Amino acid sequence: MNTAEVLVTCLENEGVTYIFGIPGEENLELIKALEKSSIRFITVRHEQGAAFMADVYGRLTGKAGVCLSTLGPGATNLVTGVADANSDGAPLVAITGQVGTDRMHITSHQYLDLVGMFTPITKRSKQIVRPDTVNEIIRLAFKYAESEKPGACYVDLPCNIAAMEVPEGAGRIPIKHHKINQVLPSKDCIRAAATLIEKAKNPVILAGHSAVRNNASDALRDFSSKLRIPVINTMMAKGIVPYTSEYSLRTIGIPQRDYQDIAIEQADLVIAVGYDIVEFAPSRWNGKVKHKIIHIDANENHINKLYQPDEEVIGDISYALHEIESYCKPKAKPEWAFKIREQIVEEEESYTNDSCFPMKPQKILSDIRSVMSENDILISDVGAHKMWIARHYHCYYPNTCIISNGFATMGIAVPGALAAKLVCPERKILAVSGDGGFMMNSQELETALRYKIPFVTLIFNDAHYGLIKWKQEERYGASSCVDFSNPDFVKMAESMHLKGYRITKAEDLVPVLKEAFAQNVPAIIDCPVDYSENLKLSEMLKSLQ
Repeated sequence: MNTAEVLVTCLENEGVTYIFGIPGEENLELIKALEKSSIRFITVRHEQGAAFMADVYGRLTGKAGVCLSTLGPGATNLVTGVADANSDGAPLVAITGQVGTDRMHITSHQYLDLVGMFTPITKRSKQIVRPDTVNEIIRLAFKYAESEKPGACYVDLPCNIAAMEVPEGAGRIPIKHHKINQVLPSKDCIRAAATLIEKAKNPVILAGHSAVRNNASDALRDFSSKLRIPVINTMMAKGIVPYTSEYSLRTIGIPQRDYQDIAIEQADLVIAVGYDIVEFAPSRWNGKVKHKIIHIDANENHINKLYQPDEEVIGDISYALHEIESYCKPKAKPEWAFKIREQIVEEEESYTNDSCFPMKPQKILSDIRSVMSENDILISDVGAHKMWIARHYHCYYPNTCIISNGFATMGIAVPGALAAKLVCPERKILAVSGDGGFMMNSQELETALRYKIPFVTLIFNDAHYGLIKWKQEERYGASSCVDFSNPDFVKMAESMHLKGYRITKAEDLVPVLKEAFAQNVPAIIDCPVDYSENLKLSEMLKSLQ
């Protein structure tokens, strides 16, 4: 067995089912080894798409998604997706080919110090320099990638090392791995947190992505409803409490001061459950350092002068919530929060029957919600539409609306939707993109067609980089450098042997969505959007008290 063959055996031992990538001269040994493997290689059209697929695969499964490229430009094309996974807490292992070790000391075609390049954007970055170490390096990569906080790891495989024989013995055998032991918080921390909650008059929960990753949704729902404490979630924790719960105050995170910001201002205690400051900066809600804070998470809090918890409860989140709840009496119903919730619901429902065209973003999302089942998955790209999805696309369960809000990367929706459909083939998968983000990785629709992976992409079409235009108009009263033209998206779809649709009146969106989901090939829906609603929202939010 050569190094590449042992590496593939180690990947099988880790439970890898898919590798997303592109073959290259310096990873030919790996590609050859995969021919005899149970692992399915998904040949993509751009390495960034491969990294995004591995990113979303990891986020949905909790197991590291794997992407593969050749050296040099193939490896540099992985960088954005790898950085996104690392920032967003998605387990990912990136593997690339590399020049032989006999060429690294001289100027060499396509050679870069890839370990050095990936080090700042991964949890661990290593080169395989001895055939008998490959099993250890692969096990370490997956261990680091999948442990809290999950993230990306990188493995560099020089082409001459890949072809070398691994000596018989321990170096050929995949390393054993075991379930991570459950770590429980101390009783002292639990009692201290419960004491703070008992003293608080208007506590509020701020739930983040770690609560989703650590499967704490059921525990948080019980905690919130039994103690009668309202919940605000970050964009990456949508669905952690169902939006239909009377204690749900929906999603925080858009740039403007919204209803959720007002709720936190009125609270005298913030119970941060699985909250990571990369998702939503503490400067946005604790700039005056006036809040008492409880930090409940699997990991200690990040050091930040505006996020200094009064109590930390570190360990299994579900256990912590159940134990704290046992020490607390239910609060009086939070009428102050219910009033805020009433305003939120009233605003949302006012768009249900809107028939304007181009369509308002609120109405588009209302129609999408009416077509998507509770467990179906929406993958959001990054742009102005992401702000509207955060506010107006509501979830019953976690991981049914995937938003990148750590690294917040344009171009993730189409490749991410492909990965989501592989993970959940029985569910409807909808990629929602702006026209800017869509054009960054639209080529992966050919990948989806080739592998018979049908999903729907809905494009918010306004021929601008809409979010930047919105920010420019708010700040300067005008915009610049954000305009572009688009192809005919319907003809583009048809030229790729996909289904293409164009919305020409508001009444068409629901039936078109239903028809698109019934297709056995990927579908594109071109939906003109009225982004004059952006500034109207900004003005409305300025008037909130």
